[in-house]
Amino acid sequence: MNYLKSSKLGFVITQLIVLVSLLLLTGCSSRNKEEPKNEGVKARESLKSKKLNVDKVKVKKDSHLKWIHYKEKCRIPILMYHSISAGNALRVPPKQFEEEMAYLKANQYYTLSTDEAIKAFETNSLPQKKVVWITLDDAYKDNYTAAFPILKKYHLHATINYITSFSQKPNHLTLSEAKTMQHSGLVDFQSHTVQHLDLNALSTDVQKQELANSKKYLDDNLKQNTRMICYPAGRYNQTTIRLANHLGYKIGLTTNEGLACVDQGWYSLARVRIAPGIDRQTFMQLLQNGY
Repeated sequence: MNYLKSSKLGFVITQLIVLVSLLLLTGCSSRNKEEPKNEGVKARESLKSKKLNVDKVKVKKDSHLKWIHYKEKCRIPILMYHSISAGNALRVPPKQFEEEMAYLKANQYYTLSTDEAIKAFETNSLPQKKVVWITLDDAYKDNYTAAFPILKKYHLHATINYITSFSQKPNHLTLSEAKTMQHSGLVDFQSHTVQHLDLNALSTDVQKQELANSKKYLDDNLKQNTRMICYPAGRYNQTTIRLANHLGYKIGLTTNEGLACVDQGWYSLARVRIAPGIDRQTFMQLLQNGY
């Protein structure tokens, strides 16, 4: 009898052990199935968190400039360069160009894009007190080989005034090079007409072709709205201004010397000519006075 009781008790204990083991195995299996799900949720949450952090940085970067409105009309130095090389009065050597860009960076000048310059003139406001607009006329090849590396080194913005029919000439920028510069965010391209002719010597129809076709070329190929015309050799007349306005240009740049102000006229803005061989003191004076 005691033997039977002992056998029954052993059987019950064995069954309980088996049952507990099954329950434990089921629990482990359940947890193993849930863990990848939890890990996936955590991964998604981590990615969301990272995305939010990136967005915050982007917003902060885009909104750190608070444009300041001024009572008096803004006067902006628009620097006029051409070739970044040596040889004549229109060619500024790379060493001088780098020294001048380094000065702008060290002295905390903000370099405007074309759209920002237009905004400044339209709203009579600036992103900060010390600003400058760097322009290079004619789109020489050395704008890509010499000027562009310097602009990237100091993270400065410049505008290149492009002669659209010159894109196949060996000493001028190709369209591919222009796109590379544009995609960097440090260079924008504006019109310097199709053939670089003196506009004031042309008929109304030919002037219209020069202004309209160059704008269309840049708009189509660079996927933009070209808003500025830079007159070849600074030559223009009232017909040029009327056509520029009609075709959708917002401003026009001349070779008249001085700081740019809308009092000069939206299509008659002055610039600061940078000559080869000037010293730092002269460069500083040009930034302040325009001459």
